[in-house]
Amino acid sequence: MWEEQQRGIRVSQAELLCKDGCGYYGNSVWQGYCSKCWRERIRKPEVDRQDHGSQSTPGSPITFSKFEEKKSAESSRRTSAMKRLFWGPSPPKHPGASDGQSEALQGFETLEPGDFTSFLKLLRSPSSQRLQSRCSAFLNTMEAYHDLHVDKQSDLVQEFYQNIALHFSRLSEAQVAHTMEHMEKLIMTRLHKWVFCHDCCDDEQRDLALQRRIKSLNWVTPQMLCVPFPDGGPDVSDPYLHAITAIIEMDAKRAPQDKLTCVSRCCQNVFQVLASSSSKPACADDFLSALIYVVLSANPPRLHSNMQYIIRFGLPHSLRSGESGYYFTNLSCAVTFIEKLDAAALNLSPEEFQHFMQGPQQHLQNHGAEPAPPASGSSEAYGQPAAAAHRSGSQRRRGQEVRARLEELKGRQERIQQGALSLQEQLQSWVRDIHLQLDHMNTAQSDDLTATEVRADDDDDDDDGDDVTGSREVLVLQEEVVPEDACKKETEC
Repeated sequence: MWEEQQRGIRVSQAELLCKDGCGYYGNSVWQGYCSKCWRERIRKPEVDRQDHGSQSTPGSPITFSKFEEKKSAESSRRTSAMKRLFWGPSPPKHPGASDGQSEALQGFETLEPGDFTSFLKLLRSPSSQRLQSRCSAFLNTMEAYHDLHVDKQSDLVQEFYQNIALHFSRLSEAQVAHTMEHMEKLIMTRLHKWVFCHDCCDDEQRDLALQRRIKSLNWVTPQMLCVPFPDGGPDVSDPYLHAITAIIEMDAKRAPQDKLTCVSRCCQNVFQVLASSSSKPACADDFLSALIYVVLSANPPRLHSNMQYIIRFGLPHSLRSGESGYYFTNLSCAVTFIEKLDAAALNLSPEEFQHFMQGPQQHLQNHGAEPAPPASGSSEAYGQPAAAAHRSGSQRRRGQEVRARLEELKGRQERIQQGALSLQEQLQSWVRDIHLQLDHMNTAQSDDLTATEVRADDDDDDDDGDDVTGSREVLVLQEEVVPEDACKKETEC
């Protein structure tokens, strides 16, 4: 039935390649060109304008040519100053410089792909001190000038990649690619908060528009897209669930290479499902249809911003060739298809498409419970039996239930976190109150001890005064007794 079906989604390998025929993958953002040809195409008019401005016309005065020379000299001076900010002053060359560079590159030759921890250790080694200082200078300068236009930031990052790649030019091409992936992760993890979804561009508005567009197409079924499904009962979960999860995780990553890895994992899961659904190899049309279904089901957050972030700050070779380039190009095609989706692409009439877009629930109530349009008669018009349509509806409901449960769990987790924060604040407040009470008790106790000592000192002073008075009285009495005895003796005589 798949071969008899008139497909609305068709794509050929030639449509994915660059318009210039360079052999690299193109992109709709670059108007069908690859990143290399697109940058050359942009810079060519600028060079032509500079060349045209340098040629003075016969009627132009000589002072204008001098002004142009002065302007170009000022521009080159600014460029040199910017490079000195990024790279620092050039160190004096000495005979052992080449030996030190060779020693520094030896560690990168044995670096395994994906071993980012070992890369950081090599970068902190004394032999890589020059490279580390360059990276630090570039990061500090980019953070200081974070208000630059995002296109200018992209040009600076791409120029930095080119200069760093020259530093590793003695390594093999594969080793340079792996090392540059680590370098990209190091740089863009720091710069993510400054360059992602920049204020100077309309990425945020495009994200909201794309999310609203995908939400308005929630009535599109896999049968309308001719998406192959593996055999199974109606209670089987969505086989594309892993692909949906992978593309949703893309927004949580910060490095362009990590985001591109999520796209690759999503597409690999799609190919696995296609391989299990048929004994024949999956074609490009089936893959693109399934990828469109995954994007519609996932509705990934900030999809446009993430794709633009990869295009602007990702490594050029990751998008121009290889599996990652092929997958990302197909994702761009899927997003473009969703933005321009019409009735012909779904084998619907314009009236039926408009009915679904305005209100699919009302349209289904008027024409039966089947998701197929009434003019087609039944779901067999889409090349699938009624059981497959029922299974798809059950799978879609199950997917909606899973997403609802995930949202509920997310809400519970947020409430638990808020409760934990509130409990922590209460605990800290209780500890502060205990400390204050202890301080008051210690202060009161010290005051009581001081008062007791003062009273004791006063009592001691009173006792000393009584003793002195008593001794004085004894002395007086003794003085009075002695004369009486003396008088008695005189009388006896």
